[in-house]
Amino acid sequence: MMIATLGFSHWKTTARKARNEIKGLLDENGVWCEVFGRPATFVQDFRVTWSETHIRPIEGGRAIQLVLDQNSGCGFASKRQYLFGRVSMKIKLVPGDSAGTVTAFYMNSDTDTVRDELDFEFLGNRTGQPYTVQTNIFAHGKGDREQRVNLWFDPAADFHTYSIFWNHHHIVFYVDDMPIRVYKNSGRVPYPTSQPMGVYSTLWEADDWATRGGLEKIDWSKAPFYAYYKDFDIEGCTVPGPANCATNPSNWWETTNYQALSAVEARKYRWVRLNHMIYDYCTDKSRYPVAPPECMAGI
Repeated sequence: MMIATLGFSHWKTTARKARNEIKGLLDENGVWCEVFGRPATFVQDFRVTWSETHIRPIEGGRAIQLVLDQNSGCGFASKRQYLFGRVSMKIKLVPGDSAGTVTAFYMNSDTDTVRDELDFEFLGNRTGQPYTVQTNIFAHGKGDREQRVNLWFDPAADFHTYSIFWNHHHIVFYVDDMPIRVYKNSGRVPYPTSQPMGVYSTLWEADDWATRGGLEKIDWSKAPFYAYYKDFDIEGCTVPGPANCATNPSNWWETTNYQALSAVEARKYRWVRLNHMIYDYCTDKSRYPVAPPECMAGI
């Protein structure tokens, strides 16, 4: 079994993660498995997918700057694909008047009409207004599952950690340690279980919809716009790789403690939903007179 553990910063050594990594070292037969972990750099672990001149490695390749101007946005992707696990990135978003810009961080199977995709999209704002994060989930080609949350801090003032956790039981989106969205494998609708996904990010103009439904347009006099990324970290099964990795119940992310939110996480989740959620497709009667079945699955 190969479990990839990468990070722009040094391999984390907290007690919890140390325990988790040990869980992932043995397969279901008790066989010691190969694990690698090292600081990642942009050149080693990512490739530019769009406008190389607008992506600038900084801090010796441990971080990158994305640039959006009137000529182009930009994007990058991981060189590997992964099946289950946890992926995270520290991001500092576009500051000031960022209306009409979208900074995206997501996973995608790159399989056209049957694609699986897990999205963070950060929607720019007018100065002084809250930043909105939109999440969306595609499973076997079916998407249109948007939820929006106003962030309770200024995400352009400093780096914050955004994570996607994915196992056979649920998908959880985290902002720092706050779960903001849960999508359960309820058996009622498709769930991504078989297609590996790469990690992608883009910075681009979307002023036809991003800010107040397109009412707020991008102010090019404020360009160029910058977003910053660092400390990419993933623990998961690389594909191609040993076929039994993704189905191994001994992987730490598949163990009992990670099959549902903890009591503390559930309280945090409810706080976010009560105080900061501004849109949920599950309750949009104009789109769905009857709530989609996955909306009944709870957390």
